[in-house]
Amino acid sequence: MDFLAEYHLLGLVIGISTFLIIGLFHPVVIKVEYYWGTRCWWIFLLLGLLGTVASLLTTNVLLAALLGVFSFSSFWTIKELFEQEKRVKKGWFPKNPNRIYPWDNQSDVTE
Repeated sequence: MDFLAEYHLLGLVIGISTFLIIGLFHPVVIKVEYYWGTRCWWIFLLLGLLGTVASLLTTNVLLAALLGVFSFSSFWTIKELFEQEKRVKKGWFPKNPNRIYPWDNQSDVTE
């Protein structure tokens, strides 16, 4: 931490880490919606709340900032899960053939 502060690199490390954390959440949204749909949104709420509390409890600036980015990325993922479901419905992303979607016609489902 002293090295980062001494050479004024803390901002760059936070910026790069933020970029990587947000970048990680994009494929997570796609995969989670594909396999589980929107029903697991509460997991991201829990992750966001835990990250927020942890960010508030730590005295390390770098760790607090990264936990804050993680927690709000988790909150944003909740919204994006529901948006991803709309993108799947529009045909922009593939549907999981092993799932029944809310908009699917129930009479077309074969048993």
